[in-house]
Parts: sequence; C-alpha cells; structure tokens
Amino acid sequence: MSDRELAEFLGRQGITDARVLEAIQSLRRADFVPEELRDLAGQDSPLPIGHGQTISQPFIVAYMTQELALKPGERVLEIGTGSGYQAAVLARLGVEVYTVEVLPELAWPARERLERLGLGGIHFRVGDGTAGWPEEAPFDAILGTAAPERLPPALYEQLRPGGRLLLPVGAYGGHQELIRVTRPLEGGAPQVEALLAVRFVPMTSSPPEPLPH
Repeated sequence: MSDRELAEFLGRQGITDARVLEAIQSLRRADFVPEELRDLAGQDSPLPIGHGQTISQPFIVAYMTQELALKPGERVLEIGTGSGYQAAVLARLGVEVYTVEVLPELAWPARERLERLGLGGIHFRVGDGTAGWPEEAPFDAILGTAAPERLPPALYEQLRPGGRLLLPVGAYGGHQELIRVTRPLEGGAPQVEALLAVRFVPMTSSPPEPLPH
C-alpha cells in the first residue's frame, strides 16, 4: 500500500481522527525502515529496525496518537525514539516533541532522518526512558513505545495536572496492555484505563548520554 492507501485502510480500521490520518498520509513510512525492508513499509505490521527493536504497526501508531487527543502547541514526551516514525507523526500534529532513546545507535540516525525531512519542534535525548526528561517537565502528554513491566513513577510525576500518559505495560513475551493514565486537575488518585492488548519490545534503561547540540 502507498501511504495514502495506508491512511485510508486505517480509517476503515477505526481511526477516526482526521488529523492523525493526514499525518500518516503525509509521511513515507519507507523512510523509517531499513532499505532492504522498504517494499514492506506499506503493510500494517511492525518491522525490525535493528538492535532488537521494531517500528510499530501503523495501526498502533495511529491509535496511540489518537487516544492522546493532542492539541497543537502541547508538549509531548516520547519514550523510545526508535526509527523516529512516531515522533514524526506527533510533529505533524503541531505539538512540541521531546523524545528519549536509550540506544545511541538508533537515536543518531533518527535525529538525522527527522532533520533531513524538515520536521521541526523535536528535541532529542539519549538516556534512560524510565526517568523521563525531568528538566523539561511538566508535559501535557507522555507516550511510550516500549513496555515496562509496571508504570515508572517518574513518568507520572512529569505529567501536568490534567495530562495524559499512554503506555504499554507488562512482561515481554507475556500479557501486555496499553493503558491510559490521566492525572487529576487537583489532588487525588489517577484515572487508569486499559485500552487494548498489545505486544511491545521491553523498555530498558542505561546511564544518560546526551547528544551534541
């Protein structure tokens, strides 16, 4: 499928946010996968991008983006830059993206790729995604593209009141659920919603290693 056909397919699969579909259509997913897999980029399936990581299934990218209900100008923290595709979709929605990747081998190419495509409003960091990006907090929304076994407390603490966190949670190879956590405007317990069963690579951590400016 072309990216236009992929967007139309996702619309038939229940993605109703026109802005998300336009963002998918405006990007070439083939730009974000290894050259030898570009013929498969139009499929609604995850693909390996090296170093044991994957580019997520387009439906999942679109669904997670839609469920955050983002507004232009909001500040979004992404945990797991990977290929940069999810960050590109977010940037197309006019939000300010802060993306953290634990693997320099992925972070560097993703940064170069996104800059080459002329996508602005994206800030990069190499480091432990479970720690978030405290210097830039609070965030209106946080999105995780890898699965911790449980919600990292630091991520919730970096949400502004009323902010939303969307994250797959569960053991690798076991049951994982995509959850949405909303921080209340005033004190009280967070609202936690289980959205659907998913399968993501595990979220890992390592000492921070900043990219050059």
